[in-house]
Amino acid sequence: MSVITIDKDLDSHTLTLTADFAAAVEQVWQLWADPRQLERWWGPPSFPATFEAFDLTPGGDVTYYMTSPEGELHRGWWRVAAVRAPTGLDFTDGFADQDGQPDVGQPVTTMQLRLTEHDGGTRMELLSAFDSREQMEKLLHMGMADGLNEAVGQMDALLVH
Repeated sequence: MSVITIDKDLDSHTLTLTADFAAAVEQVWQLWADPRQLERWWGPPSFPATFEAFDLTPGGDVTYYMTSPEGELHRGWWRVAAVRAPTGLDFTDGFADQDGQPDVGQPVTTMQLRLTEHDGGTRMELLSAFDSREQMEKLLHMGMADGLNEAVGQMDALLVH
């Protein structure tokens, strides 16, 4: 398993996932930059993701849905803030309604991806920041930490060539 730690800091409203991969930074970046590759790991194994729109440029929009084991669609969106290929990506991640529009009643997460060379491979740090402790606790209760752990745990198999 590639995930080393998932640190939850309720006081600063952040969750930081750290993972190491036996692959070059550019290879790990491709798992983020290619929507077909991203689909293979973004959702937990029981909730596979499908990306519909994918504009990975500053100001760009990304839309996706995850399919539950019962066939229900859970929609989400990203708004890309910054792209520093192949080492970084900043975006906002949120829930969407069934029409794909942002669901203003749900929490939004600001995410920062950092990829660095580490021990002959790549260290990935994914920082999730929340607007409030209440929003963070809501997403943790919904299973965000476990879901991220399961999702990122799928990346190793995609990096084996």
